[in-house]
Amino acid sequence: MSSELGDEARRFARGQQSGVLSTLSLRLEGYPFGSVSPFILDHAGRPVILISDIAEHTKNIVADARVSLIVQPYSADMQTTGRVTVIGRAERLPDKDALGPRYLRYFPQAADYFTMHDFNFYRIEPVRIRYIGGFGRIHWIEPVGYLSAIDSLAEAEPAIVEHMNQDHSDTLRLYCRHGHGLEVAEAAMIGIDPDGFDVRADAQVVRFAFDAPVTDSTAARAALVALAQQCRL
Repeated sequence: MSSELGDEARRFARGQQSGVLSTLSLRLEGYPFGSVSPFILDHAGRPVILISDIAEHTKNIVADARVSLIVQPYSADMQTTGRVTVIGRAERLPDKDALGPRYLRYFPQAADYFTMHDFNFYRIEPVRIRYIGGFGRIHWIEPVGYLSAIDSLAEAEPAIVEHMNQDHSDTLRLYCRHGHGLEVAEAAMIGIDPDGFDVRADAQVVRFAFDAPVTDSTAARAALVALAQQCRL
């Protein structure tokens, strides 16, 4: 059951791209400090944020790496909406270029930040996940039940994205029409992970979930072909 809840929580979090990052204030010792933070999840499901060395939250992280990130879609009644809080330790990633292209596909407006020397990636390594799936559905989840297993899909992702955008833009528009009821002029895949993939459909990002986990390029191709066939029925 915990693994099923963990999968549900991770899939929920993959549908979001911004949250509230809470750090422990260095300036006001012991007090929590909240800040808005765009993020992506890596293929395992760990949040990755791009932050400046001079930012208040970065100074807090350097002093004390314990953080939490809450993600939740907007709703007129926020208390009835599902949400995930990832509690963990923020670790600076030594290689800024490895995740750069993926991050910029999700946040192209961050291109100027990415070229600045004082912006770096930090990954949150979860120690516990709080998942509220709706009214009365409140759970604590261990990282082992939340994180996806390491697989080869991350290495194959750039080639899959390039192939879909160069050769199958019509199929991506078909996905948008069938899956989200959107008629779009332009559709581009921006990321694929074990749980699904994201498409920039004109001005918005839409999420498509796989029925079962996808762990390599062969399985990804099969899942994408199957979805296209469903859309054409």
